[in-house]
Amino acid sequence: MEYNRDYFAGKSAVVTGAASGIGLALVEELLQSNAAAVVMADINSNNLEQHEKRLQERYKNRVKGIQCDVTSEEAVQSLISDAVSFFGGRLDLLVNNAGAGFPGYFADMTNTDWKAAFDLNFFSALYGMRAALPIMVKQGSGQIINIISGIAFTPMAQQSRYAATKAALNALSVALRTEYWDDNIKISSATPGTTVTAIWGDLEPPKSAQTPQQSASRILNGVANNDRVIFGDDNDALGGAACYDTQKQEEIDAYLLHVARERRKGITAI
Repeated sequence: MEYNRDYFAGKSAVVTGAASGIGLALVEELLQSNAAAVVMADINSNNLEQHEKRLQERYKNRVKGIQCDVTSEEAVQSLISDAVSFFGGRLDLLVNNAGAGFPGYFADMTNTDWKAAFDLNFFSALYGMRAALPIMVKQGSGQIINIISGIAFTPMAQQSRYAATKAALNALSVALRTEYWDDNIKISSATPGTTVTAIWGDLEPPKSAQTPQQSASRILNGVANNDRVIFGDDNDALGGAACYDTQKQEEIDAYLLHVARERRKGITAI
């Protein structure tokens, strides 16, 4: 998808979960769109160093990698502080992208399992916003994008933790959108769409899955448009529209029940 690349020209951006998949694609797209500087954060030091070196060869001093465990609020505060220093004092865009799928049967999950899911998929973004918002308020502008998932609107069996964390992050994003509107800060949630990334693990992604670059382009189009919720592909958009449509509840129940029954048989279904 083509988007308004001029929107990102001269801006500074932080992307978490940036050493692979959609996060890396977002970093590359932002640099190609003439962002002034991009900090790519990830816990995987090997991937981070590899891609930081590769991108620095092309974009010189416009990109910096920072290893960060986003489940630690102290580490996230340090990340944002170091990024702002690298940027020369400004922070224009924060993309809270780090996350994981957390599959499994509800009956097998402990409180420790639930805490791990919320620490990564929800609290990491909360920590990012808590660190970034005072800076953006003081400078009089800024934008935050929280990467959720279409599962927030179409929760599936054996993905209860994933669905719950992403639905919570979507609600937080939409609530803060209006809370900070008059501070000239734009806040949106964004689904990535069905995309070929490491989140599939050993499972085969659907043949219809898009590339990380396609997902990143669609997300950045929504960022430039300041969409309330950015949908990463058409299926996510349909799922979001149908989520609370009482006229479609039987259709949705039938689809989700089919997925649940297939998964009980050990068959991959989405």
